Amino acid sequence: MNASPTDPLVLFMPSGKRGRFPVGTPVLDAARQLGVYIESVCGGRATCGRCQIEVQEGNFAKHKIVSSNDHISPRGAKEERYDRVRGLPESRRLSCSALILGDLVVDVPQDTVVNAQVVRKAASDRVIERNAAIQMCYVEVDEPDMHKPLGDLDRLKAMLEKDWGWKDLRVAPHLIPQVQKILRKENWGVTAAIHKDMEFSRATVVALYPGLKNEAYGIACDIGSTTIAMHLVSLLSGRVVASSGTSNPQIRFGEDLMSRVSYVMMNPDGREAMTKAVREAVNGLIGKVCEEGGVDRHDIFDAVFVCNPIMHHLFLGIDPTELGQAPFALAVSGAVQGWTNDIEIDVNRGARFYMLPCIAGHVGADAAGATLSEGPYRQDSMMLLVDVGTNAEIVLGNRHRVVAASSPTGPAFEGAEISSGQRAAPGAIERIRIDPETLEPKYRVIGTDKWSDEEGFEEESWKTGITGICGSAIIEVVAEMYLSGIISEDGVIDGSLAARSPRIIQNGRTWSYLLREGREGEPRITVTQNDIRAIQLAKAALYAGVKLLMEKQSVETVDTIRFAGAFGSFIDPKYAMVLGLIPDCELAEVKAVGNAAGTGALMALLNRNHRREIEREVARIEKIETALEPHFQQLFIDAMALPNKVDPFPRLAEQVKLPPRKVLTDAEAGDGAPRRRSREERAARRARE
Repeated sequence: MNASPTDPLVLFMPSGKRGRFPVGTPVLDAARQLGVYIESVCGGRATCGRCQIEVQEGNFAKHKIVSSNDHISPRGAKEERYDRVRGLPESRRLSCSALILGDLVVDVPQDTVVNAQVVRKAASDRVIERNAAIQMCYVEVDEPDMHKPLGDLDRLKAMLEKDWGWKDLRVAPHLIPQVQKILRKENWGVTAAIHKDMEFSRATVVALYPGLKNEAYGIACDIGSTTIAMHLVSLLSGRVVASSGTSNPQIRFGEDLMSRVSYVMMNPDGREAMTKAVREAVNGLIGKVCEEGGVDRHDIFDAVFVCNPIMHHLFLGIDPTELGQAPFALAVSGAVQGWTNDIEIDVNRGARFYMLPCIAGHVGADAAGATLSEGPYRQDSMMLLVDVGTNAEIVLGNRHRVVAASSPTGPAFEGAEISSGQRAAPGAIERIRIDPETLEPKYRVIGTDKWSDEEGFEEESWKTGITGICGSAIIEVVAEMYLSGIISEDGVIDGSLAARSPRIIQNGRTWSYLLREGREGEPRITVTQNDIRAIQLAKAALYAGVKLLMEKQSVETVDTIRFAGAFGSFIDPKYAMVLGLIPDCELAEVKAVGNAAGTGALMALLNRNHRREIEREVARIEKIETALEPHFQQLFIDAMALPNKVDPFPRLAEQVKLPPRKVLTDAEAGDGAPRRRSREERAARRARE
């Protein structure tokens, strides 16, 4: 890539990869040079339409980019021809034909990507006692009688009280004009969908059908900052009919939550754009799960959502600006209920939604969902519950006391801001081992079950290519580099090992580890000193938050650790502990619990008693704000070391041979070691802020 510092800067989302390219470079060529996967099967002839992209307009302050459609060439003859023949949405461009003219933020739409991110958020298989907020009630209504001048709707309500015990029923306003027609369609036999959540609230008829209708569905949805996961559920049987997930399109406005708040602050229509994007994604997912399950989306009568506070506000159409600055005030912290129509969710017009309460300004309804699912407040032992994402949410406690906090880990664990990082998609390296003697690696790639040293790996991996490192492998490669002596406990790559292995390569004034020399058309995959620093900063923020909660609970160890979230499901507990991501614990007591937030949403959907349970428990949870804790900075600095500068890991040492401490000279470390303390102190201050 022959580019100068004055060439346009191009950022690709959702991968987060960026680079400078000369004016006139096709967007597709720029993507390929950066290792960004964009599908193209026609060789740049603009006939397949697989290489579609969207330019995002606005001031992206975090990335120092002002992106505009004026910074890309106008539609040319090839694109106009494709639009005439196949149709091309107005906002889309073909990256093989579009040329870079200025700074750009380019979104690669997930609906055009064949090898799209693997959103690994499956439904829980636990049995949930059913007590849904929706009940289907069939009644046969008396026909009108001139001697009893009672309206059709009133006779319907009287029969629902007589046969089902429903008193003082409300009726959704949109149904009132339709009642007479519905009653007469099937000889006065009708099925009413009745919603009642709280014990003392009035029940409402939200839908009415002629004849017997024995179908009612709900959705449980986890809106994460990176991915959105959804379960379609039968409210009558409790069966999960279909599950699916997708990338959160808001990532094009900012990789992490604070970037999205900044985007709102700097762009007058930023909040509306992000609200529209996430609602469209949710509606798209509803269509996907309904198609998969063979369900009419208008048979969905109830919806439960969990999300972090900023996603919570943006989804509800609330400006999240106050969450971007102390005291991180929520517009609303309690559970939110309403009509799905009011939040533009395309299901039955009378459908209701419920959003779990938020615990604190940066510990949201998703953490409440995970807490409901795993129930630390139901335990005698001290349980640590961690949801690792762009913003890690931490809950620690037992039946006596529960405390919670959040830590700004950033997007490093999900591949962003890592030189060869990417999201979990076919072609991403997901497992890594390094031989401590030869320093040679072996790895496994999403899309094949073989390791790289097994026969047939090269042939199988050609199907997907080998395109980068995803989050689980990023943790493993740094831990393996530490265990094999490539990096010191301070995270500095030992440049003297270049004499031993050609995989230790100089990268300016620092060193890198060569994981794979790319084949034709594939990127070279390395782990740089900056990559290791990014992982150290992320893991130190998480560990410091955990230690603060341990101090609040006056404990030096935890009994059990539960990793929640899609990313947490694929973390190897041993490597998480070697890295110092979590405190020392018996490895057998460290378990991944999958999408616990989604499971909590499922519980609240199927049993309204769980809604009352989590509302009660959230009120009891003590919220710890790391930004106000003066000890956080020192905990953060200590946590930069692998596994930790001061905390012992005796139970880990029983299972893993930890290397002796290594202090590198300036010559061995290159530019990695000097100024470390001041750099860490600045990072700690940023993490607190």
